[in-house]
Amino acid sequence: MATDIPACLGPRVAVSRSRFVPPKGAWDTHFHILGPTDRFPYAEKRKYSPPDALVPDYLRLMQTLGIERGIVVHPNTHGFDNSVDLDAIARSNGRFFGVARLDKSVTEKSIEALHGAGMRGVRFAFNPAHGGTLDFATFNHVEACVRPFGWFIELHMAAPALVELKDWLRSLAATLVIDHMGRVDVNQSIEQEPFKVLLGLVKDRGAWVKLSGADRLSASGYPYSDVVPFARTLIAAAPEQMIWGSDWPHTGIFKPERMPDDGELLDVLADFCPDEHTREMILVSNPSRLLGVHDAAG
Repeated sequence: MATDIPACLGPRVAVSRSRFVPPKGAWDTHFHILGPTDRFPYAEKRKYSPPDALVPDYLRLMQTLGIERGIVVHPNTHGFDNSVDLDAIARSNGRFFGVARLDKSVTEKSIEALHGAGMRGVRFAFNPAHGGTLDFATFNHVEACVRPFGWFIELHMAAPALVELKDWLRSLAATLVIDHMGRVDVNQSIEQEPFKVLLGLVKDRGAWVKLSGADRLSASGYPYSDVVPFARTLIAAAPEQMIWGSDWPHTGIFKPERMPDDGELLDVLADFCPDEHTREMILVSNPSRLLGVHDAAG
């Protein structure tokens, strides 16, 4: 029953400004819109119940951070109904694209409609917090439906899955985007097997990686110094395949001290990547290329 589902925290209202000014046209490639739940109800089966995190709230964050464009990623709390994301895209004045969540009911015709509405990728979240398993029959069906439209496949998994699924991951023809730096264990060295597999996917398979979720990976907290070596190694391997995301509104957090400051999450990108030109790639040109966007930010 819904009353048995725990309520998680909402994001910080006050956020700091980063030490660098993002370049014109900067993208946040990973955020979620939640609700309003009276219009867009949560799925009955979910791990937690976040408070509403609405389009105006996110637009205020963009203004504070100096971010101009974004990719709204479908949250699992909304099940397989992508209406909340489509509404956000429609209200963004061309500033948002989306990543959908799809099941076996999808058809190529329905993908055509989603594509026209601004969707450009599909996400499969099979880390333990989201169920922990990947339905390969569903994946194969969905991948076949999105293939004609050139969508990317976004994967959110626990680090051990990188090792377990490495041959399958290498065999996929679609453009791959790996969430949250593969959820690697930063308490281990960069020589750990999951990180080696991730690096191999980046170097040999052309996989993209979201430099997001530093707060979720870190054991030490801000300034996330334990995450820095992993991010720098990924950037050095293929700077043209790295993108940044805030992960706002940081769902599934229950302790206030664990709720990150989004300004600090942007700020740490300067530690991940001290070179200004490479940061411009990560924030502007790389996301635009992934999405097939060639015009200037509006």
